[in-house]
Amino acid sequence: MGKTQLSGMDQHEFSPRNIHDVPLPLQEQVEWNPQLLEAPPQVQIDYAVSNLSGGPKPHSPFDAQYQATPLKGGMFAGQLTKVGMQQMFALGERLRKHYVEDTHFLSPTFNPQEVFVRSTNIYRNLESTRCLLAGLFQRHKEGPIIIYTDEASSEVLYPNFQSCWSLKQRTRGRREAASLQPGISEDLKKVKEEMGIDDSNRVDFLSLLDNVAAEQVHNLPSCPTLSRFARMIEQRAVDATLYILQREDRESIQLAVGPLLHILKNNLLKTIDPATPPSKIRKLYLYAAHDLTLMPLLIALGIFDHKWPPFAADLTMELYQHQESKEWFVRLYYHGEEQVPEGCPEGLCPLDKFLNTMSVYTLSPEKYHRLCSQTQTTDFGSGE
Repeated sequence: MGKTQLSGMDQHEFSPRNIHDVPLPLQEQVEWNPQLLEAPPQVQIDYAVSNLSGGPKPHSPFDAQYQATPLKGGMFAGQLTKVGMQQMFALGERLRKHYVEDTHFLSPTFNPQEVFVRSTNIYRNLESTRCLLAGLFQRHKEGPIIIYTDEASSEVLYPNFQSCWSLKQRTRGRREAASLQPGISEDLKKVKEEMGIDDSNRVDFLSLLDNVAAEQVHNLPSCPTLSRFARMIEQRAVDATLYILQREDRESIQLAVGPLLHILKNNLLKTIDPATPPSKIRKLYLYAAHDLTLMPLLIALGIFDHKWPPFAADLTMELYQHQESKEWFVRLYYHGEEQVPEGCPEGLCPLDKFLNTMSVYTLSPEKYHRLCSQTQTTDFGSGE
């Protein structure tokens, strides 16, 4: 089809995780030394946080909860470590090589006229975003870096189980039932017995995975049982999540990521609309989310690889325009590897086909709020 020209925008999601309090004997708990939090100099770059209207940063109830969960060694749950900072900085450098150095798509210096940055209002996620931007722009900026965020009650960058009543009702029973499914149940009982965790304790594979993944990436001497069953724990955590967010249950996927898909779709449409003023378009829309955002998003796009998203995972959505025909195309990358979304003939997907794929799960804000407050299961129909 000849040469395509990168134009419009590029969108990212990435997924920092946090540690859960698993009831291990004290001698088997790893020590989380505060020295692990020391920030390397290359990630230092100033930023400000604003709500979506440009006002003050909202309160974060999650950070208060994390600080109430002390870990052996002096840290508390939900903190971004030096290892995490370096991972995000490395991701930023990878993006810089492609979008700044190789294609010259982005300016080498951060420019708020080119880049829009949005994150969940969780401190480690804001700091993850800072580290990525430091790597992407090598700490150079023209004008302030503002990271936009939202109240926890209306956040759509993660499945909002607390505020969306319908999503909570649909998935609450499934999370409990997931641990009782054949295979998952037997494996969970085996792990808990070998760890010395009482069978009545509500530890599941999702909480076990967060711990073993964090301990391994920091080369900490994990609980021997966690280390031995690490691969099985990850697979069963994926199995449990797929049971909770079943792809065939379109409504659950819609409520989990439908509003976010609506935002991404609108960014695409706004970019290709000749009537959109240039000042309203950014070359890069950067969204900092979580693993529990990425999984239903990958499912909705038909590109989930049945593996838990690793730390600093990224999903890239590129918009192209053919120089001669002026047709628009989308290309997806996950971990830097090209993906073929469902309904697309190849990696470089005609925009209309890609939008058709997204439309199955997209929810406008109005419909999302209406469905979230719904008390009965119904056919959700079109999200528009």
